Amino acid sequence: MSLDRRYFFCGIGGSGMLPLAMIVAGRGGRIAGSDRARDQGRSPEKFAYLTAHGADLFPQDGSGVTDPETIVVVSTAVEASVPDVAAAHRISARVETRAQLLAHLFNSARAPIGIAGTSGKSTTTGMLGWILAATGRDPTIMNGAVMKNFAKAEAPFASARVGKGETFVSEVDESDGSIALYRPHIAVLNNVAHDHKSMDELRVLFRDFLTKAATAVINRDNGEAAALAGPNAVTYSLSDASAAVFGFDLAPAQDGIAFAVKEGGNVARLKLKVPGRHNVANGLAALAAARAVGVPLEEAAEALAGFEGVKRRLELVGSANGITVYDDFAHNPDKITATLATLHDFPGRLLICFQPHGFGPLKLMKDGFIDVFANGLHASDVLVMPEPVYFGGTVDRSVSSGEIVAGVAAAGRQAFAFPTRDKCGEKLLALAKPGDRVVVMGARDDTLSTFAAGLLNQLG
Repeated sequence: MSLDRRYFFCGIGGSGMLPLAMIVAGRGGRIAGSDRARDQGRSPEKFAYLTAHGADLFPQDGSGVTDPETIVVVSTAVEASVPDVAAAHRISARVETRAQLLAHLFNSARAPIGIAGTSGKSTTTGMLGWILAATGRDPTIMNGAVMKNFAKAEAPFASARVGKGETFVSEVDESDGSIALYRPHIAVLNNVAHDHKSMDELRVLFRDFLTKAATAVINRDNGEAAALAGPNAVTYSLSDASAAVFGFDLAPAQDGIAFAVKEGGNVARLKLKVPGRHNVANGLAALAAARAVGVPLEEAAEALAGFEGVKRRLELVGSANGITVYDDFAHNPDKITATLATLHDFPGRLLICFQPHGFGPLKLMKDGFIDVFANGLHASDVLVMPEPVYFGGTVDRSVSSGEIVAGVAAAGRQAFAFPTRDKCGEKLLALAKPGDRVVVMGARDDTLSTFAAGLLNQLG
């Protein structure tokens, strides 16, 4: 599709907008945008990166939207009262959602591969993208997280890659229903769990997504996902040897996890550089999708062993005085469960700061958050929580972090609520002793990484 026009991204620094803007620019489009974070002085290095890559940046006051030929790209979370959107309506410029633009690009590719599911999308997208790149397929990749294999000094925010090959690998989002826009040649479904929508809604969305594809790669170990398998299904599993792609002989280590994978009569062995059983499952999904586009198993496994991970997915920040600090994107019960299970494979108390990614998700998943921490924390572990991240707009604040903490504490676990994240940090620093692991959890807030790095600095 032709991109020979100007695109204005409202919230251009967001995890979904930035990579899309980079792909549009790489395909010949002119990019511009605004971001409330830039206006508030947050993440200046990200906006310097965008400017260096040709983006014209404006305050989020409508001043950047003056040409009716411009396409204004918004997320579903952007309200009509935002000045950029109001300006677009005033001059009759076309307004398109981020998902609509991405779906146009995705659906026009010769071999579009969509990565879906409640958890693991970004990592699986990064894994498959790296396998295809390392084996010479030159893919285009659209990710919601920075992929370490493609990041370098001049491109620190490498959440997208523009290639000339036939494959277009993208994570696709079910939270706003936009997954319905995509027509994948290969559809990957990691798992299905309650997150942004009801289970009934999710089943319909994911089933429709899978049935559009020539090949549907499905996690047999997740009951909800397995129930959606149709005649086009290729399954993967860590527990059922009859799956098309079977992972076994897992050997966890602090710096990764080794395993073997069997497909038909072929067996390959590798060690991932990212830890956790959940990452083996993500790896099996990527291997199954790579096989579906013709990559031999041995080649795919060798490439996967070189996967460096994605930013903020149980990312090691560093160690000081015997205390290790991690930065983690976990923000729903499934992701938190995976992180806790991975870290509990090894000794050491967990000191966790969990910042919810909004008041809406906190209300929706209140019981799930209480349950996952009440059952997933060990007796010696400690949870601290500030109030959810909030950068403006209308919001229902009827549920607070204090209610989550009260529920976790009632189950006999150590949990504390504080009005600010800085107060949480003070508590963690006061508690931390050699052998402890400090984990900063949360999404939708780039400053969490700065906070984690600050804790490490103070520990040292």
